[in-house]
Amino acid sequence: MHPVRLDGLVPDTLRARTRKIVLDDFDFPCDIGFHDFEIGTPQRLRVNVEVWLDAAHFPTGDDPAEAWDYDRLRTAILGLTQGRRFNLQETVAHAIYDLIAARRGVTALRISTRKPDIYPDCAAVGVELASF
Repeated sequence: MHPVRLDGLVPDTLRARTRKIVLDDFDFPCDIGFHDFEIGTPQRLRVNVEVWLDAAHFPTGDDPAEAWDYDRLRTAILGLTQGRRFNLQETVAHAIYDLIAARRGVTALRISTRKPDIYPDCAAVGVELASF
């Protein structure tokens, strides 16, 4: 089956103006917290990543070599956080933010971290950093 060609049929007003990849609700154990009962006892940390990319770094075809590798993004976050102790979510969020912001093609970025197991009457507590 041949792909449908729509060249020239999509109006200019509907062309993509932004490009974003996401890593939603990435949960992993993290040694985080400053209370005595938290130190040395990893807790579940939930991370959300939204990365806006310039056109040159967002694939237009179906070649995997052109795409951002979600496995590498996920592995980089784990590598940054595992085997390390954090007192604050703000510190984790800044570290993840800087790791991604330094990559080529990033035009905007939003990172959030959440600790979902803190209060029984809250879905989560957390922080967010964004470039906008």
